[in-house]
Amino acid sequence: MERRLTAILAADVVGYSRLMGLDEAGTLSALKTHRREMADAKIAEHQGRIVKLTGDGMLVEFPSVVNAVACATEIQRKMRERNVEVAEDRRIEFRIGIHLGDIIFEDNDIYGDGVNIAARIESIARPGGVAVSASVRDNVGNRLDLTFEDTGEQALKNIERPVRVYNVNLFQAAPPPRVTSGATQPKSGPAKEKPSIAVLPFNNMSGDPEQEYFSDGITEDIITDLSKISGLHVIARNTVFTYKGKPIRVQQAAQELGVRFVLEGSVRKVGSRVRVTGQLIDGADGGHVWADRYDRDLTDIFAIQDEITHTIVDQLKVKLLPEEKEAIELAPTENVEAYTYYLRGREFFYRGSKSYYRLARRMFAMAIELDPLYARAYAGTADCDSFLFLDYSEEVSLEGILANAARALEIDSGLAEAHASRGLALAVGQRYKEAETAFERAIAGNPNLFEAHYFYARCCFAQGKLETAATHWERAAEIDPNDYQSSMLLMQVYRSLGRYVDRLETARRAIERAERQLARNPENARPAYLGANALLGLGEFDRAKEWAARAQAIDPDDVLTQYNLACFHCMLGDCDRAFDLLERVMPRANHEMKAWVLHDSDFDLLHNDPRWQKVLDLTT
Repeated sequence: MERRLTAILAADVVGYSRLMGLDEAGTLSALKTHRREMADAKIAEHQGRIVKLTGDGMLVEFPSVVNAVACATEIQRKMRERNVEVAEDRRIEFRIGIHLGDIIFEDNDIYGDGVNIAARIESIARPGGVAVSASVRDNVGNRLDLTFEDTGEQALKNIERPVRVYNVNLFQAAPPPRVTSGATQPKSGPAKEKPSIAVLPFNNMSGDPEQEYFSDGITEDIITDLSKISGLHVIARNTVFTYKGKPIRVQQAAQELGVRFVLEGSVRKVGSRVRVTGQLIDGADGGHVWADRYDRDLTDIFAIQDEITHTIVDQLKVKLLPEEKEAIELAPTENVEAYTYYLRGREFFYRGSKSYYRLARRMFAMAIELDPLYARAYAGTADCDSFLFLDYSEEVSLEGILANAARALEIDSGLAEAHASRGLALAVGQRYKEAETAFERAIAGNPNLFEAHYFYARCCFAQGKLETAATHWERAAEIDPNDYQSSMLLMQVYRSLGRYVDRLETARRAIERAERQLARNPENARPAYLGANALLGLGEFDRAKEWAARAQAIDPDDVLTQYNLACFHCMLGDCDRAFDLLERVMPRANHEMKAWVLHDSDFDLLHNDPRWQKVLDLTT
């Protein structure tokens, strides 16, 4: 248990029950869209950590009071813009309350009077407004261009002493400072907003769909480099990749993403040559700000990325700090062949089956052989070994997994992927507390890192921390629009938590994503057996049986295929078949799979059967 002083932000939706009564599905969809497209990014931008989500609200902690207030005001201003064309009775509006207080941190959650006071202040905030306690007001001082309205001391429910509360005047700038006698004050204009930019997925022009990994990798690296520049607001990868493979009108995309500038381009990789085109477009009028084409040797790919980044900085007249210049010029490897192997390995890893984990590991090993100082390749190797152990009980050395993660951190101590890999390795060894600390460091380093949230959720689920697992799987599913596994796993958690509406919405999204994966990799059983369970959840029994039969035909002896088909038959009510499969699975199950059996709501129907005790005996 840890005590600390922190800024706590509490938010909820005004009139949530009424909105749900009017249009349940539409309200849920709109709320999630606001979070995905705007609120989550604002929280990450201001170094906030979402502690928990409720049906209509959230609890967030910030390392700085100034960050918390700045984040809250930006969210509310953006919400006003987003609601302009929405009918008043259908608008989603937040109330936000902020308090600086002492909290207790335990099991990744926060408790205490500090949390309670923030929640009570939120309850008396104006719709669309931000209310703060006196401790927040005093600490912000004049550091933000805001004015505050003193509402006096408020008697808050279940809070012993009255609390002085201030409303933030969101749409009125602070008055200019008073000029004292004999002093001259510099003139100050309105604060200049950061230029905003979205990097759309570069098109693969190689004529080979297998080269998608390369064009995607270049897109992600440019987004990563631009995101290191404090003078730019850059749309996250998860949002822009929803446009991948779709016809795009740049001005419309700019409007939908809320940015002024859009970068789009293409990559053609043939043999030892590469052609990269890029064009920066002003979303306001569709005009070209800059365009160029690079025909180079493949070995120049890092120089091309660097030139594109610096050109954008120059065109948008952004001041580049010395440490930012150094960070974006530091390539993860100087060896383009190693880079290519790494990108290919990462693509194989995301497909998520035994054969692909082994193939990905070989790609990462080749990258390391070509560049022994390639930190990300060591992290990738550790991840492959972790999943080969967790999912397939392969004889992999835990010490070896930890050593690869440690080597990645030794080369690059700030690499978020390496901290996530270390967290996964620690979870493999059931060192859960240490694992959670590593995951927190990974998320602090890169809030949009898919692996950090996905691995963290698995770790929490194995411990029965379902609320926290749900939070991180939700975030993982938002970050990667191609990820179907997080959504599939969320369905189980939502059922256990009684969140049935969320479960149905998640099932639909999961099936769409699984269909795309099956079309891309028809030899992979995983999207088939997970999709079969999702289809059952939607009542599509015939289609579910087809998917289950497909998984059985693809990989009948795979332990994960058998485990998930046991879930499938249990939900169909075929308990005999479910027990038969579990009896085949459990002798080969490792500690994590045994923990999953205990927390998997798919097996609820079996709990009153005398044979369930035999299953439980095999988990000890």
